[in-house]
Amino acid sequence: MSIEVSVPGLPDDGGDGKRVKAPDAAAASAYGDIRAILDAARSRVKKVVNDEMLLAYWDVGRRIVETQGERAAYGKHLLRYLAQELTAELGAGFDVTNLRNMRQFHLTFPKRDALRRELSWTHYRSLMRLADQRQRGFYEREAVQSGWSARQLDRQISTQYYERLLSTRKEHRGEVEAAAVERDPATTADDLLKDPYVFEFLGIPEDRSVHERDIEQGLIDKLQEFLLELGRGFSFVARQKRVTAEGQHYWVDLVFYNYILKCFVLVDLKIGRLSHQDVGQMDFYRRIFDDIVKPPEDNPSIGVVLASDKDEAVAKYSILADNVGLYAAKYTTYLPTEDELRAELERERHLIERAIDREEGQG
Repeated sequence: MSIEVSVPGLPDDGGDGKRVKAPDAAAASAYGDIRAILDAARSRVKKVVNDEMLLAYWDVGRRIVETQGERAAYGKHLLRYLAQELTAELGAGFDVTNLRNMRQFHLTFPKRDALRRELSWTHYRSLMRLADQRQRGFYEREAVQSGWSARQLDRQISTQYYERLLSTRKEHRGEVEAAAVERDPATTADDLLKDPYVFEFLGIPEDRSVHERDIEQGLIDKLQEFLLELGRGFSFVARQKRVTAEGQHYWVDLVFYNYILKCFVLVDLKIGRLSHQDVGQMDFYRRIFDDIVKPPEDNPSIGVVLASDKDEAVAKYSILADNVGLYAAKYTTYLPTEDELRAELERERHLIERAIDREEGQG
């Protein structure tokens, strides 16, 4: 197959800028190599520019902080003066708001050598909005390790990714619980699974009724966003995966593999309230899958039932309470308000605390 390149002005193209075919395979190969060389150079230049920009903005912030000292009123006048002079000399990008961001950059991240060069100035502007240092450190680390773009980081912060991970902790309360989210690397399903899941990227209005197949198709169509919401280490394996036992066929809605946990993750989607039959069905699927599909060297599969509503009694009295590799989580197809999400997280936390109290009482 020939490759066409645009080479305007050469005698054999009539000088009219029309695309010409590569004369032979060697020319096409040369084009591919040259294109790769230029792309690599552009990537390196972009990284150098990003690194230097971060360091320069941090240094600007440090200099502003040093000059201002403890004089808040003087700081306002200083920023207006610097913005005026820098804008006149260097152009846009140095207004009062940006200079204030640079000052805050230095104050929020006081160790210059600890800046993560994988992140951009846009990443750090989002991180600076987070007042809690533990929360901020989590998002900074996850953005690097998961390769989040600045837009993806914003999305994870706005959907309270950190808080939703905290809501699933089954170990202990308080500092130990928060530290569990920060383990690096994650080692258990509790480190990776969250509750609730937010599928606002499907674009389904809150008041619209949908079928399970609609949700499933939407998640496949938006697979990149779905994987981002699932978290680190997930890769897609199959949709409507058939497993056969004793001549009977069964279908699992969605199958993923998590390379961190080294196991398959089976996902069943349910519209409406979670039932004990849903939990039992997932346990059944998981056992068959491990017996027939799972390689011997892998860890036991994890089963996750995603329901649009969770039943507290089912979570309390079904085999979910035994923590045998089965999980249930709520999902929403719209982006909840902060208050709605906070209330849902609080409800989930109470459920887990009651489960812990029961276990301690039985012990």
